[in-house]
Amino acid sequence: MTGGTAPPPDGPGGGAPEGARIGRPDPAGEIPLLRRLWSGGHLLPDGASGGPAHPVIRLFGRWVRRPLLPAARLWRRNIQLRVVATTLLMSLGVVLLLGLVVIGQVRNGLLDAKRHAAQGQAVGGFEVAEQMADRKSDNRGQDGAGAGAQDSGAWLNALVEQLASGGKGAYSVVALSSDSGETPYVAGRGPRASGDVQPDSVPADLRRRVDEGRTAPYERYGKIVHAGSGDSEPALIIGKRLDDNNGDAYQLYYLFPFSQEEKSLSLVKGTLATAGVFVVVLLGAIAWVVVRQVVTPVRMAAGISERLAAGLLQERMKVTGEDDIARLGESFNKMAQNLQLKIQQLEELSRMQRRFVSDVSHELRTPLTTVRMAADVIHEARGDFDPITARSAELLWGQVDRFESLLSDLLEISRFDAGAAALEAEPIDLRDVVHRVVDGAEPLAEAKGTRILVRGAEAPVIAEADPRRVERVLRNLVVNAVEHGEGRDVVVRLATAGGAVAVAVRDYGVGLKPGEATRVFNRFWRADPARARTTGGTGLGLSIAVEDARLHGGWLQAWGEPGGGSQFRLTLPRTAGDVLRGSPIPLEPEDSRRNRRPSDAVTPQPAAERLAAVPAQPRSALPADAVAPAADPTALPGNGARVVRGTPETPSDGPRGGQEPSARPTPSNEGEGRPRGR
Repeated sequence: MTGGTAPPPDGPGGGAPEGARIGRPDPAGEIPLLRRLWSGGHLLPDGASGGPAHPVIRLFGRWVRRPLLPAARLWRRNIQLRVVATTLLMSLGVVLLLGLVVIGQVRNGLLDAKRHAAQGQAVGGFEVAEQMADRKSDNRGQDGAGAGAQDSGAWLNALVEQLASGGKGAYSVVALSSDSGETPYVAGRGPRASGDVQPDSVPADLRRRVDEGRTAPYERYGKIVHAGSGDSEPALIIGKRLDDNNGDAYQLYYLFPFSQEEKSLSLVKGTLATAGVFVVVLLGAIAWVVVRQVVTPVRMAAGISERLAAGLLQERMKVTGEDDIARLGESFNKMAQNLQLKIQQLEELSRMQRRFVSDVSHELRTPLTTVRMAADVIHEARGDFDPITARSAELLWGQVDRFESLLSDLLEISRFDAGAAALEAEPIDLRDVVHRVVDGAEPLAEAKGTRILVRGAEAPVIAEADPRRVERVLRNLVVNAVEHGEGRDVVVRLATAGGAVAVAVRDYGVGLKPGEATRVFNRFWRADPARARTTGGTGLGLSIAVEDARLHGGWLQAWGEPGGGSQFRLTLPRTAGDVLRGSPIPLEPEDSRRNRRPSDAVTPQPAAERLAAVPAQPRSALPADAVAPAADPTALPGNGARVVRGTPETPSDGPRGGQEPSARPTPSNEGEGRPRGR
């Protein structure tokens, strides 16, 4: 740190305020009013980031936006309105463009015609003025010198009146003295103008050009100013320098107003505007009628599709005519009829299947009971048999027990398929359910050399659930974890947060291959069909577990990686009937390969150190009345089987474990393909 004077402290802690900007301070120490309003009225230090917008500004924004919301919603949902509005806008653009082109062409044509007519009229007037001057000069030479000089002003008056008499309002004539220094001043040679036109209507630059041009005529667009009213109107001014009866130079101008041309142009504009309005309205009406003929059947088809989706399979479209819309309606009706037929066939097949499973299960109860009694008698007397017969008695007894489990599971599945499963929810503490499940799985865990550890059971985990179904789900998950855990520890975690409770069962065994997490809940699914079930499972355990979770309105999801174990998570709403929006336990555990850093590489440990190697589940940091977390991106409500492997957890999934696991790694090819069903 370089030396120098440190800035004074800005707060109680002596440090610069958070977000302060190093740079130019405000010399006056004041904040603009607009910035103060935008920052919510709070005085902020210079450079500090402002807060939310002022409540008045937000209220004004909502007030402005509120009436626009219905219009925006109507614009998004009404295709007929969009097509008609687009047609109107495009028609309006075309009419405006066409009107501009037509008006421009008419204007140019009127100007060209006026200019040519004015030039011809002016040239004729200039010739008449020259002839009158020549005749006066000849008369003056015959009568004697000096007489014509006194008649110069009268001659100009007579000239202007004579030239303007043929105009009859079509043009005006102005005679002005020449500004050339070669022309001597003559008394009575003031400006002369016809009608009420002011002589200063002639621009000064045009007068200079006329004097410089000598005998060439010049023209320019200008304005005629009337002496009486002071009004002005555009005009074309043509002037030329001439000599009067005394041979003195003067300027003669013709002023041609555009009043008639303006009236003609205004008439054309009005006609085009009226015709354009009628064309736009007519095109809009045509577009409305045409689009309505197409949109009405589409809206009808959309409404019928919604009713078909709601289960009203007898709905059909009304078909009239033989056009494309009629063929579309006929095709739609055929599709609906085929769908109805197929759905009815599937429903009948499903009913027959459920009835068959139910009937077979019930019919097998009686002979199975007899076989069970006989198998028990034979199994108890196996000590008197030879070794081969005794072993056969043991196998018979075990397979009859598995047969009973299969029948029970089939009956349960048939109840789920028929929609007859009922939920008997009551407030329970999931810790008690977990302890019962763990105690029941202890013999199998001891045989496998596995320890079952429970984490997060320090505080009550209360939820409204069916204890029998929840215990069945957890028993299936724990037994599967012990069976496929390869003798490593199995961790059962409990957590609660917001409006949800969760139980996760983590093993460090063979794990799941990519894509198996979506199929592990299928009925009778096994990763390797060639392998036998070592614990006598029926292959329906996880399927029943998913249905039990769905019956609670919860999720049952799976995560796994080859050689890194797997984790099954059961998430239930704390109150029966609530909708889940997240889970307090992340689906992918903290000790997965992706979450571990390279420096945290695990090393093999002896069995005595496994207890410390398994990560502990921390308590939930969310209070009981906290807002429910956001939806888990890996969770699809109502279908716990659809889990994308490796999807990151959202921050709302709750706190994660703070310890890094160091469970003994297993090669990716060790034990792969072991069945995951019960």
